[in-house]
Amino acid sequence: MCGTCGCGDEAAVHVEGDGEHVHVQADGTVVRHRHDPIADDQHEHLLPDGRVVRHSHPGGREPHLAHGVFTGHEHPAEHHHGLSDSEVRRIAVEQDVMARNDRAADLNRTRFAVEGCFVLNLMSGPGAGKTTLLVRTLDALKGRGKKLAVIEGDQQTSLDADRIRATGVPAVQVNTGKGCHLDAEMVMRALAKLPPPTGGQLYIENVGNLVCPAGFDLGEAKRAVVVSVTEGEDKPLKYPDMFAKADVVLVNKVDLVQALGFDLATLKANVRRVNPKAEVLDVSARTGEGFDRWIAWLDAAATQLASPAAAARVEATAG
Repeated sequence: MCGTCGCGDEAAVHVEGDGEHVHVQADGTVVRHRHDPIADDQHEHLLPDGRVVRHSHPGGREPHLAHGVFTGHEHPAEHHHGLSDSEVRRIAVEQDVMARNDRAADLNRTRFAVEGCFVLNLMSGPGAGKTTLLVRTLDALKGRGKKLAVIEGDQQTSLDADRIRATGVPAVQVNTGKGCHLDAEMVMRALAKLPPPTGGQLYIENVGNLVCPAGFDLGEAKRAVVVSVTEGEDKPLKYPDMFAKADVVLVNKVDLVQALGFDLATLKANVRRVNPKAEVLDVSARTGEGFDRWIAWLDAAATQLASPAAAARVEATAG
């Protein structure tokens, strides 16, 4: 269970290719099957130099500190006056969860730097249209010869990963079970199935949720938040952490503004109240409106990452 939000169960997380999973067909039929299952106690570690070590532990997989990677051990908490034992315990678990995630995120970031791969974390609430937006984005980039890959996050099914693969872009599905967000370790596990494209771009579509994904660094270079005009103008004020950490906010479904009587100016003003530095772009994943500006933003972000100054900063951080 996540010590930060209380969601999920590590044992319920499934990365496509690890074992049994389900597909929901167009007619509603559920098909359950397996692809090359890996023993539960066999797992991988990504080393800072980019090498992957796979090994097993008798008695099953347990989070631990090995080869310089993340730890899942809990440490006795000191007593703090004014807090109950349960509150102290909760704080200790939360700190351990976030420290563990940050260590894994740093390893992911180092690997992405070694591969020269631009990584975007795409987030939104359910139904904002981020998968449709991502499909159109991939089609545009693919036509320009970009090397692309996608990690898809959802609680259940591989529906979104199947949509991505239909474009010809490789994708791997991560099902989080009861979890409401991806974390850096889940991404690390997915990278064992689908390595980042060298010199290319990796898109991580997070679980649809405007709360918890904002708190977990995945090792990405940039964060994009999609908000649709069907959700209301007040979302940035209700979920400020998500919007405060965005590099770009995509206002989707702008083709419906007039039909809905949506106040686009108010939404943008609310975004800027929370995050005055974020770029705000109007787009329609259905019609393609605004996609020229969106693709230009991606080009600029990837170019910035590839600059010598940016590479030096990554190397300094890794060191």
